Amino acid sequence: MPNKKTMLITGLSGFTGRYLGEMYREKGWEVVGLSNEEGKDTVVCDLQDKGETFRAIKSINPAGVVHLAGISSPAHEPAVDFYAINTIGTTNLLDALLENSDSIKKVVIASSANVYGRAMDAKISENTICKPVGHYAASKMAMEHLVSTYYDKLPIVQTRPFNYTGPGQNLNFLIPKIVDHFKRRASEIALGNIDVERDFLDVRDVASAYCSIFAGTATSEVVNICSGKVISLKSIIEKLIDITGHKISVVVDPRFVRANDIKSLGGDNTKLSSLYGFSPRYEIEDTLRTMLTA
Repeated sequence: MPNKKTMLITGLSGFTGRYLGEMYREKGWEVVGLSNEEGKDTVVCDLQDKGETFRAIKSINPAGVVHLAGISSPAHEPAVDFYAINTIGTTNLLDALLENSDSIKKVVIASSANVYGRAMDAKISENTICKPVGHYAASKMAMEHLVSTYYDKLPIVQTRPFNYTGPGQNLNFLIPKIVDHFKRRASEIALGNIDVERDFLDVRDVASAYCSIFAGTATSEVVNICSGKVISLKSIIEKLIDITGHKISVVVDPRFVRANDIKSLGGDNTKLSSLYGFSPRYEIEDTLRTMLTA
């Protein structure tokens, strides 16, 4: 008999995976991850090793899968790692799941809004033409094409998350960096163009979106995960000043300025809402306050 209550979350120990895993545990699911080393709630598996992947999936026999594993930084080197993980690793996972397809309710796979590249649409929908720039985005696009060939074999949804943040995100990311400067009451911070507007979600909303997508009936879809609103970095800094009462001097560092930065770039979450009934719960002020006290 298939185990109807085991959720496999690849990338379980990552930023998003930790939140998503906790949500599924609260729903009564057994949550299992994959890891290169033995650990709590994990099975040892390198997705780039087909034999290991088949053995791991057979032992877990999941009812559902959310595939988050991957390299989070587009600046990672060497670039070949992006393709190995996103294409070969994901293909191995899907092939292994086919061997256990009777137990699978749904497979949700995380791509990235980076596949849209330098799209000029002010609000990007899933119909926007993808023009990926760089190996990170190109490898995600290649992954999407490969995954789509499994649509007739497995119940799959692919997601394109836009920017999101929250407690526990690495300080290498922009919003945690800014919040950390306020927490330390630093006198100044070096940034690029703070007038650009971007779409930001709370990581808790992102995890909820994955739960909604998994619970929904629509499959063979690509769907944005985003707030549907944009906010400038300047406004985020102003909100942090209001919350903390601490003023900070912004120093424009030429290394962080992109000559062709798009002024406003956000996502259209109409499909996410209409197909899966999802709407964000947290405003950016809620997220910032939580990060400041974390």
